[in-house]
Amino acid sequence: MTKTLVSFGHGYSARALARLLPDTWRVIGTTRDEDRAGRLMNEGVEPRIWPGADMVPALNAATHLLISAAPDAEGDPVLRALAGEIAARKDQFEWVGYLSTTGVYGDHGGDWVDEDTALTPATKRGIARVEAEAAWAELDLPLHIFRLAGIYGPGRGPFAKVRSGTARRIIKPGQVFSRTHVEDIAQVLWASINRPNPGAAYNVCDDDPAPPEDVIAHAAELLGLPVPEAEDFETAEMTPMARSFYAESKKVRNNRIKDELGVVLRYPDYRVGLADLLAREPRA
Repeated sequence: MTKTLVSFGHGYSARALARLLPDTWRVIGTTRDEDRAGRLMNEGVEPRIWPGADMVPALNAATHLLISAAPDAEGDPVLRALAGEIAARKDQFEWVGYLSTTGVYGDHGGDWVDEDTALTPATKRGIARVEAEAAWAELDLPLHIFRLAGIYGPGRGPFAKVRSGTARRIIKPGQVFSRTHVEDIAQVLWASINRPNPGAAYNVCDDDPAPPEDVIAHAAELLGLPVPEAEDFETAEMTPMARSFYAESKKVRNNRIKDELGVVLRYPDYRVGLADLLAREPRA
């Protein structure tokens, strides 16, 4: 039987998962952008411009759902439009995945958190994600929640900014972030599809939470370029959005993806990940 994945907000992480799926799978992915729809078609994905397209036929075919669409000012956009249609098909779905964020844990002063840590978000984005997780859980679906750390990968790394001279090393003592390579996100999702455990939540991150300035410095060293000067967080000129990313500091445990799903990270730290990104760049 053909499996059909319906992917709402078929972006960077969802596209990485689609590349892992066997050729026998059908993938229907939503996007808001006509140009992006063309690119998805070239990748073997059936694009739907949504909001706008009638998603009922796609939902009728779906065996698996992936929700990457972020909450907006009014809540979760997929639930707002299609909660009833999705709930009516709950016995049809073999697996439902919701891509959330480690921001749901809030600030822990650099201490460790895991999936059993209380959800105490410190930002509006984190609060919206907690609310969206709860709203999806209310539908009684075979739901799996994936709390993603900062995402990087091909086309999303620090090298461009380092080369252009726009990379900044903002120093806030004690600040650490967890991060994850997009291909490790994809393999976690695929492992979960093959080992469903409805109701589970998984942190998706690498093994090495690190200060952001260390990542920028290492990228510069790999390129053989000067390491950007350090800037003190308290006095650095930053937009409110940029400053908000420093409101939380924590180290995220990833034991569950290893113990329950058998995942072996391809990129266990940013050094391995950045070296791989650089090796993939086309030679001049």
